[in-house]
Amino acid sequence: MASGASGSSGNSGSNQDRLLKRIVAALAPLPGIDAIVLGGSRARGTALPDSDCDIGLYYDPRHPFDTALLQTALARLADAPASLTPLGGWGPWIDGGGWLSVDGRRVDLLYRDLHRMRAAIDDCCMGRIATHYQPGHPHGFVSSTYMGEVAHGRALWDPTNAFGAMKRLTAPYPGALRAALEQAFQWEAECALANAENSLGHGDACYVSGCAFRSVASLCQVLFALNGEYLLDEKDAVARADGFTLAPRHFRDGVASVFQDIGAGHPEDGLERLRQMVRETAALARGGDV
Repeated sequence: MASGASGSSGNSGSNQDRLLKRIVAALAPLPGIDAIVLGGSRARGTALPDSDCDIGLYYDPRHPFDTALLQTALARLADAPASLTPLGGWGPWIDGGGWLSVDGRRVDLLYRDLHRMRAAIDDCCMGRIATHYQPGHPHGFVSSTYMGEVAHGRALWDPTNAFGAMKRLTAPYPGALRAALEQAFQWEAECALANAENSLGHGDACYVSGCAFRSVASLCQVLFALNGEYLLDEKDAVARADGFTLAPRHFRDGVASVFQDIGAGHPEDGLERLRQMVRETAALARGGDV
């Protein structure tokens, strides 16, 4: 069985390599595409067999690629017509992208503005962060997300080293970024919790849940920073933080109990558990005992 599993894994890797080579061969010749980057779980080596293949298309906004030409190139590659947005179609921070299938494999295209990313990364290295409203990110798009995308991304085609130059700025994890994230999101975790506690008498479980989510999401930002890890988005952040060396005890179970209590009509119990996790995280940030 071990031999069979190894062969299956090898075939999977070979299939992915062939897929990536086909994508690069089809898209690299397009004017305006400066780098093609593998991202997501496949770049991090944590992909499941049915995981999407995330492909970043990096461009200079002074001479961006033509999405009509991109559509034409994809027509020769995809199993069916691809669904593409214009540049900026998903907002200024996610830019846009599209979905397609190649040889039965799901591929997500993600547009990335090189100038915006480099400016955000430079700011992060100096301890300046910002959070922006963005569909798909229920807590908001934090500018340090770009640091994580570049740190974990794998260049498939980067002829001018545009992506590689940014990647060198992501390691080691900047101390100024850690301090900024800890300060901003420890405060937000406490503020969101206080808002939830102040609304307990109103019987508004939706609002309490929303405040609790923001508090938990903020704790995740702090915990990732404390452990020198980049947080890419809210999905699976609690589970990942639960495995960190620096994290509240039984963090994932504690978060689950918060929302179970709120849903069961006992929000005060859930918020008390959340208050404990906020305090534990603050103690970790101070370097003290939990």
